[in-house]
Amino acid sequence: MSTLSRRTFLTVAAALAGRAAAAGPLSAAGVATHPFASDSLLNLSSGSPLSRPGLQLYTVRKLMERDFDGTLSTIARIGYREVEFAGYFGRPPAQVAASLSRIGLSAPSSHIPYAMLGEGWERTIEECLAIGHRYITIPWLPAPATLDGWYEIAERFNEAAREARLSGLGFAYHNHDFEFRPLEGKIPFDVLLERTDPQLVSFEMDIYWLVRAGYDPLEYLAGFPGRFPLFHVKDSAGPPDHRMTDVGNGVIDFATILASATEAGALHFFVEHDSPEEPMRSIRTSYAALAALRG
Repeated sequence: MSTLSRRTFLTVAAALAGRAAAAGPLSAAGVATHPFASDSLLNLSSGSPLSRPGLQLYTVRKLMERDFDGTLSTIARIGYREVEFAGYFGRPPAQVAASLSRIGLSAPSSHIPYAMLGEGWERTIEECLAIGHRYITIPWLPAPATLDGWYEIAERFNEAAREARLSGLGFAYHNHDFEFRPLEGKIPFDVLLERTDPQLVSFEMDIYWLVRAGYDPLEYLAGFPGRFPLFHVKDSAGPPDHRMTDVGNGVIDFATILASATEAGALHFFVEHDSPEEPMRSIRTSYAALAALRG
């Protein structure tokens, strides 16, 4: 992967004027510092991330295809303050940024395909900066068949995250459940956590998929402090099928998990449902459940 070009560097330098310096080394407690934990431009002074709930737009992707601005406006009226993209529905960065600004939403993260870590990485960084993202999040990857393959992915993440950090962007990986299937005596997700630089690579914990895999989110929050600034919030109807359902309609103890996540330094919570029957009803139900937790 090539380093950033001079043109990109100059573009980035202008875009980042006034931002806080990148995070330094590990704290005395050994907790990873989020790249933007103290960045005033994130407008985090309003308190808990639950006070600015987010939505992963994959939940309403069909509506976004039909009416981009109208769907975003409805999301804002429901009460969501942040969104996370998973594609831009054919719109260029400037148009996306203009819509967000006009409607009053921020988009601190975007899901970017794993394939973009190749030759398209520099352009991806530029586009994410133009829209105003703070994190580039890899949502999925083809699972390697060997542990060495996971080691290679960890190093690739380190390299991509290093280039993202040079431009002022954070880098994260979003889990499903396949990363928790033991391979050669190890859990691949643990390999990613252990083999990536905690000052460069963060993780977006998808609470549903982690629970579905049979693991406890609280154990990961305690075992890897500071590694999870981003969260996907969606519920499970319970074993054995773990049918996905709206937040508050399932068995996951979000009150405990989100309180622990907030205490551990979570920055953003994004509601998501992969295939809701009625997307707008679904996101209203989940928003109400988060609002109840907020009190």
